[in-house]
Amino acid sequence: MILSSPLDFREAARRRLPRFLFDYVDGGSNEEVTMRRNRADLEKTVLRQRVLQDVSSVSLEAQLFGQRQAMPVVLGPVGIGGMLAKRGEVQAARAARSAGIPLCLSTVSICDIAEVARDGGAPWFQLYVIRDRGVMRELLARASAAGCGALVFTVDMMVPGIRYRDARSGMSGSHAGLKRMMQVIGRPGWAWDVGLNGRPHTLGNLASVLGRNNGLGDYMGWLGANFDPSITWRDLGWIREQWDGPLIIKGVLDAGDATEARALGADGIVVSNHGGRQLDGAASTASMLPAIAEAVRGELTILADSGVRSGLDVLRMLALGADGVLLGRAWAYALAAAGEAGVSRLLDMIAREMRVGMALTGVTTIAAIDRTILGDHGALHEQD
Repeated sequence: MILSSPLDFREAARRRLPRFLFDYVDGGSNEEVTMRRNRADLEKTVLRQRVLQDVSSVSLEAQLFGQRQAMPVVLGPVGIGGMLAKRGEVQAARAARSAGIPLCLSTVSICDIAEVARDGGAPWFQLYVIRDRGVMRELLARASAAGCGALVFTVDMMVPGIRYRDARSGMSGSHAGLKRMMQVIGRPGWAWDVGLNGRPHTLGNLASVLGRNNGLGDYMGWLGANFDPSITWRDLGWIREQWDGPLIIKGVLDAGDATEARALGADGIVVSNHGGRQLDGAASTASMLPAIAEAVRGELTILADSGVRSGLDVLRMLALGADGVLLGRAWAYALAAAGEAGVSRLLDMIAREMRVGMALTGVTTIAAIDRTILGDHGALHEQD
């Protein structure tokens, strides 16, 4: 199929992946209300068209945590990305490096920190709350040794959300092996690229803990058994002591939580509802972002994710108060569709859409993007 827009990668990924993997990437929690709300609220965020503003030179350059980037975009953490393409996290890291942006590596990646840093460039690292603090300490030490540029501490997954699609497709459950095998048979391209040549299929960062268990037999069950629901704000001090680089708290959806993160030593936050994969019925990121930005603007670097599929969505998030934007499903679809080349092509599309969108809203730098480029959300649209 012709991949002419960021949304095209989703269909290409659906055609290539076994259903259990596509539904894992594509799905949300429960009835997927929040996942749909993320998209709907971004789509309703109206951009204000301006003309005759001299937009002959548009720059996407930005600075996040003291590092200059080609654009204010990060490839956000995606679990088991190495099951979407052969050694998938390495391929994505290479594409990110070529585009001049970071990749944030998930705790539950297939490729471990050292492999990604060696073959794709030092990533940011995303840490989950694991019951065994010794494992967390080891992961932090390895991230530091690999030169990871920032730590993204995810706090909205103390328990995994209820994902009906995963149960139906065979992604979760202890007796899903036969269902998965039948799906793999129907996807020979994936079976050759990933199933045979993408091994080892294990959660690389956790290999020392898992032993002979690769963690993928009942992936969601393993997460539920090993993540720690007892974590509190007091524990953030322990993380801060272990990590001396930029510390970003991911999963903030309340202004009070944002100010708490600031008070306890965080350098940044990710305003996020985990892509609609945790609390179904929660507010969209786009709807909560302005109030959170107002509460901590100038004191924390504000990143945002959930529902972002295009360069125009990036502009919307920036206008609503974010300093940078994390892509999630968008790059996962592109990786599944065409590997490193797919992610590179996606990022080229994102950058082009951002440049055109900035020109048509009358701004030429990322710093100039604010709520003035947004129209009245309640305005009636003229009919052609």
